[in-house]
This record gives sequence, C-alpha cells and structure tokens, in this order.
Amino acid sequence: MPHPLRLNPDRLFPSDPATRDVARRLYAEIKDLPIVSPHGHTDPSWFAENQNWANPAELLITPDHYVFRMLFSQGVALEDLGVPRADGGPVEADPRKIWRLFAERYHLFRGTPSRMWHDWVYSEVFGIDVRLSAETADHYYDIIDAALKTEAFKPRALFERYNIEVIATTESPLDPLEHHAAIKASGWTGKVVTAYRPDPVLDPDFEGFHDNLVQFGAITGEDVSTWEGYLAAHRKRRAYFASYGATSTDHGHPTAFTANLSQADAAALYQKVATGPVSAKEAELFRGQMLTEMARMSVADGLTMQIHPGSSRNHNEVVFQKFGRDKGADIPTQTNYVADLKPLLDAFGSHPGLTIILFTLDETSYSRELAPLAGHYPALRLGPPWWFHDSPEGMRRFREQITETAGFYNTVGFNDDTRAFLSIPARHDVARRMDCCWLAQLVVEHRIEEDEAHELARALTYDLVKAAYKL
Repeated sequence: MPHPLRLNPDRLFPSDPATRDVARRLYAEIKDLPIVSPHGHTDPSWFAENQNWANPAELLITPDHYVFRMLFSQGVALEDLGVPRADGGPVEADPRKIWRLFAERYHLFRGTPSRMWHDWVYSEVFGIDVRLSAETADHYYDIIDAALKTEAFKPRALFERYNIEVIATTESPLDPLEHHAAIKASGWTGKVVTAYRPDPVLDPDFEGFHDNLVQFGAITGEDVSTWEGYLAAHRKRRAYFASYGATSTDHGHPTAFTANLSQADAAALYQKVATGPVSAKEAELFRGQMLTEMARMSVADGLTMQIHPGSSRNHNEVVFQKFGRDKGADIPTQTNYVADLKPLLDAFGSHPGLTIILFTLDETSYSRELAPLAGHYPALRLGPPWWFHDSPEGMRRFREQITETAGFYNTVGFNDDTRAFLSIPARHDVARRMDCCWLAQLVVEHRIEEDEAHELARALTYDLVKAAYKL
C-alpha cells in the first residue's frame, strides 16, 4: 500500500509547547500575506503567452536544477531527464519516462528542502494524498497532467491563486524584453518586472564576451569601443529595463572584489578587456571596477544593487560544455567581504540613496563580516540565505549569527531565487514558518515582547522586501 502524504500544520515549528504556541500565533497573522518575489529566474514567456505547461516533467523537473543536481550526483544522466543539450543533440523526450525516473528516486531527497517544496506542491496544489514513489508515479503523473490541461493551471491563474503581488525575472542586457513588452501590452494586472543582470557584457570570462560587446553596442547605438561609450550603453540599457519595471540590478561575480580606479586607468583597462584576452588578474580587476561603476549608476538612477558572490559557477566542465551554464554545478567558495568591498564602500557605502544587498554562500562570513558591515554602512542590507542555504537549517543559522549585530531591519525579507514556478509559494511558506520560529524563541526568552514579534513577522514577510527593492 502507498504511504499517505500529509502536511502537518505544525511542520517546522518548535517542539517546545510554549514556543510552538507563539509561533502558531505569529504564523496565523502572516501566512496569507501577498507574496513579493523580488529576485528569481522564472521565464517571462510563461506570463506573456499564458500557455499551459505541456506535462509534469516540463513543469517540475526539467527547469529545476535542485532536482537534477541531486539525480545527477546519483548517476542519472541529464539527457535522461530531458535537459536540453547545448549542441541540440538527442535527449529523452517522453515526459512520463522522465517522471518515472524521478519518482523511483524520490527517496534521494529525504531531509532536503526540495522534498519539502515538492511535497507542498503535490499536496496543496494538486491535492494528492499519497507519497510519491515508483508505485505511485503514474498516479501522480495522471493527476498532474490532467490538471495542467485546465484553465486553472495556466501561469497567470496560478500567479493569482497564490496571491503573488509582484515577481521579478532576471534578464541579460542583450535581451530585447519582448515578453515583458507583451505582458505590459496585454492588459493583465499581474505585476511581472525584469532585473538587469549585466554579466554577459561585464565579465571578460563570460562565454562570447567580445561578441556580446558588439551586440551591446548595436542594441544601444553607443560606441562600446570606448570606455565612455561602454558606460553610456549600460546607462541606456538600465533605463530601458526600468521602463519595464526593473527596480534592481544583479551581479553574479566570482568574488566580492571591488576597485575604484581613476577614470584614466579604468579606460586603459577597458581597452585591454574589449580588444583581446586578458589575464585572470585583469579580468578580476575589471569586474571589481564595474561593481563600483554599477553602484555609481545606482546612485543616479535609483536601482537597488544585488551582489551574489562566492560561487564557483559551472564547476563541472563536462556538464558546462555539454549543457551550458546553470545546470546545478555551482559550488560555494570562501569569500572576503571586509577587504574586497572597501573600495566600493569608501566611495558609496555611506550614500543615503543607495541600497546594496549582499548575499553569500560562505556562512562563516555571517557574524565575522556581513553582519558588522550591514550593521554600520547605510547602503548595505543582507540578503536572505541563498542557494545551498535556502533551507530551515540555513535560515536558522542566518538569524542566529546576524541578528545580534545587524538586527532585523538591515535585512530584506525573503526571496526565492527560483526557476521552478510552483516552488515559489512553497519556499515562501518555509521562510515564513522559520521566521516565526525564531521570533517565538525571542518571545519566550523574554528578549522581545509578543506585540513586537507580530510587527517583525509582517516586516520580514512583506514590508522589508518592498522597501529594499522599491516595490
């Protein structure tokens, strides 16, 4: 007999009865607040075209690198999961086969955030009451597949069903934003905005960088062979992105290194970068200079700046060559924020009109570097636990290590940073529960009063994210 699937209403809450009771009261007041999703990687074409997803695998497996990362680690070929190859070569095209392969290995996700998110989706979204396994794979597939053919499961309907107030996608400066234009022209009231991710034309190590620069110049009409023209092209594209709702930029650099060269030295460095191969040191110096230039532009145009350093991206060269970037092979690295950010902070860290949100994959930096920095510089805020730490344990460690120095109001609430659409409400539910747990602990220890905890629960769920991202 299949095992039942039941979501306990007290899941993630403390086992101590008194603390659990406070957490329940806090959660009851914020659980139905609108979802604000200020940073993520969902496909804007979903909302522009509003077409049904073709099948369960396309919705829940193929776009989710949390899923295929685990399966790949256990010997499952990405081709067998339908992940597209960079050369257009053959991959598994039968979605039921892909689904069965996933279901047979669902036990691999025990104890992981992915298991919580998926169980939430199966129970809350599709009403399934038995656990996913090889035995129930076809039962699941049939229920989900039938639902996906209905009007209620189109992207816009789900957006509204889960009370998403706003969602930000992330696009390259080379993206024409045609899907955002279509959303804007459609008359639909759902708010989907873009975010400016300049890595393809900012990082000399990005594949096709020089060709990207040529395209960048053509799109903007600026002479990007010069430093002044290159900066003007960025300013022009940022304004274009802002016209489609962008309130933020996003920077996925290998490190947090920044620089503040003279304009003459920056121009000379750009000439090297734009015309030929450069050393690793020169590439890092250029990325660092451009973080400071992006901050300078944010002072002028008001876009909130996000820095996501400390990931050795696409670490598996074989997977990168065969499937391209963002296929689950990001690996955390040690990150230095105090020294690396100082040039940028010397220039703009005390500027009252600038917001820079820092993320990390290096948890050792929370109490040693990030909390003290955000607890001092007016421009800095701390982003929520990210990627490998978007988990109950990661959220708990984050609050334990940063609250004493940075407090709550130098953080920015939660963002889901996902490509998998239905994981958005699931992830936000986990974050809300964990914040209520932490606040409840402070209440029962008599460190804050319960009325303050209720105010904080709302702030962490809704108010801080809207303020930080100017939404």
